[in-house]
Amino acid sequence: MLEALSNPHRLRIISVLSEGKQYVSQLARELGISRPLLYLHLQKLEEAELVKSDMEILESGKAAKYYILNSFQFELNEHLIHDLTNSLTIKKKSNIKGEKESD
Repeated sequence: MLEALSNPHRLRIISVLSEGKQYVSQLARELGISRPLLYLHLQKLEEAELVKSDMEILESGKAAKYYILNSFQFELNEHLIHDLTNSLTIKKKSNIKGEKESD
């Protein structure tokens, strides 16, 4: 869940969805990002069970996918961080020459 919440695009998605369900096309327009990029972020949020999706048949007869926010709350404290440390991965940054730096 913390990884899913670590991205500003995903936080913006949660912010928009906190106001109610949104169809993918509406959400992409409102956020000003492409649908493929939006789907990548929505997938991360779904994996963390922060959002869920469903299909709806519109009056035009077209099927439209929409997303809604799952209610969530968690307490971040030293115990949670301790419990999660075994699942942490640290991404190594590349230096100018393209070599991996070590921490």
